[in-house]
Amino acid sequence: MPRLCPPRRTIALLAGALALTAGVAVAEPAYADPTRPAQARVDDLLRRMTLDEKLGQMTQIERSAPADGQDIAAYGIGSILSGGGSTPTPNTPETWADMYDAFQRTALSSRLGIPIIYGVDAVHGHNNVRGATIFPHNIGLGAARDPRLVERIGRATAEEVTGTGPDWTFAPCLCVARDDRWGRTYESFGEVPGLATANTSIITGFQGRRLDGPASILATAKHFIGDGGTTGGTDQGDTQISERELRAIHLPPFQAAVRRGVGSVMVSYSSWNAAKLHSNRYLITDLLKGELGFSGFVVSDWQGIDKIDGQPGFTAAEVRASVNAGVDMVMVPFEYKKFLALLRAEVQEGRVPLSRIDDANRRILTKKFELGLFEKPLADRRYIGTVGSPEHRALAREAVRKSQVLLKNDGVLPLSKDVRKLFVAGKSADDIGNQSGGWTITWQGASGDVTPGTTVLEGIRATVSARTEVVHSIDGSGIDGGFDAAVAVIGEKPYAEFFGDRPHGLSLDAEDVATLGRLTASGVPLVVVLVSGRPLDVGAHLGDWDALLAAFLPGTEGQGVVDVLFGDHNPTGRLPSTWAAFDQQPINAGDGKQALFPYGHGLRYRLTGDRPR
Repeated sequence: MPRLCPPRRTIALLAGALALTAGVAVAEPAYADPTRPAQARVDDLLRRMTLDEKLGQMTQIERSAPADGQDIAAYGIGSILSGGGSTPTPNTPETWADMYDAFQRTALSSRLGIPIIYGVDAVHGHNNVRGATIFPHNIGLGAARDPRLVERIGRATAEEVTGTGPDWTFAPCLCVARDDRWGRTYESFGEVPGLATANTSIITGFQGRRLDGPASILATAKHFIGDGGTTGGTDQGDTQISERELRAIHLPPFQAAVRRGVGSVMVSYSSWNAAKLHSNRYLITDLLKGELGFSGFVVSDWQGIDKIDGQPGFTAAEVRASVNAGVDMVMVPFEYKKFLALLRAEVQEGRVPLSRIDDANRRILTKKFELGLFEKPLADRRYIGTVGSPEHRALAREAVRKSQVLLKNDGVLPLSKDVRKLFVAGKSADDIGNQSGGWTITWQGASGDVTPGTTVLEGIRATVSARTEVVHSIDGSGIDGGFDAAVAVIGEKPYAEFFGDRPHGLSLDAEDVATLGRLTASGVPLVVVLVSGRPLDVGAHLGDWDALLAAFLPGTEGQGVVDVLFGDHNPTGRLPSTWAAFDQQPINAGDGKQALFPYGHGLRYRLTGDRPR
């Protein structure tokens, strides 16, 4: 059903009731009038706000943080978020919408009735919600080389998010990953700025042509700036490069995002030449807001201000430094009372100018007005039916098949649907969690049946003829020379930021090596499907394989991988990152290193008639 509770009734509720009691007419405040321009409404609202109400708008808390649900109204909290894996129980679209509406109604009960804006990490679909469509992670979308497809994915994600209530996604990640040992490599579209720049099309998908349009949600360009270039690929590390290189490699995607009207920008945990980004006024205020002309609001990362001095927790000095640097909204996410007290004292003592507080509020409130939150504050449940819908899963399947990169083929692919006996092995052949990777239902993701979808094995069984015998063994045991072909689906188990760093190399794990050993010993033609968030070190094993398909992290629609394996679709993906021949990290196009597969590599099947052979 449509959103309810328009502010012309909500915001002036108390004033209207008093007016009726007194028998006098009271005009609605100008900020409650949707016919007025957003800036006029912001001006009127700011004039009415106390300092505490302004500070509340700059505060973002985790959904589980308030011990007293009325704190949202009492402190005038501006935003709530669900951290990775922070969900209502049960984790269904309907309970999400109920939760969101409860928070929103509490916010609307405050003196001025300012709605919250609710943020989620919808980074490859509405991935916190069980049953949502899980699209390929960005590295796969970078391989697809199809910005229009990426825009359609943004639109589908926005619809699923809208149906459950939230109105803000912390996506897209526009990092340019320059060292594959970094645990967030799969969140990058690739190693060159042009890929991330082209795929800022997802912002248009998220936000629509107008922020107050149907199923429009606020997008976030993150993480500003240079997080993909840290020395050694260390998460939250130090990007030790010149300003010239910073501008040439890491800035272009953010320039493109600003041109597209992105509503928010998230600051990186990382440093630039030892200076923490969360306190870097030159980059946030002078470069982003000044030079690039960014008019939205800047949000910190999760407990990002805590990390400025390298010590646990946050101090008044860190609060002052981040806000004065240009951070408009602070993701606290739990200690909101402490944050508000410290920021209030900094303002009262003149160490944070009131003009900075007003600027932050103007940026935040403008987006709330532009989103139409004052008119439509509750979940638009008309879109609940889009969550995991057949149409969205078909789009995800299309994205999966377009993101497959064929790296090697000695004639074994495509497989015949009439193959007599097919052996399928590997820890990721029948594992939706491994297929989907991190940021899926939980922060780090998990192996197993985490959410509905189609595994590669299920796709194979649904594709082959009724006469084909498909035998599945996770570890490869039981294979013999009587099979016509073997498919091994191997790679990485799920991980997310920090925990995914691999400073000591990107070799295959022992479990996969053992599985592959059993398969190669059989002498059966072997197809390897690599499910991973980045290129892995396969050079020592490649000679034993007849074909290698890089599937990256395809998400819930494993049938898209099978579409390519059996030739229903010719592989069209091209590598978004240079594939190292051995321990060569960092390796990138143009650096003179001899790669196993160069940036842009991708084979296709030879066509016979209208079908690949």
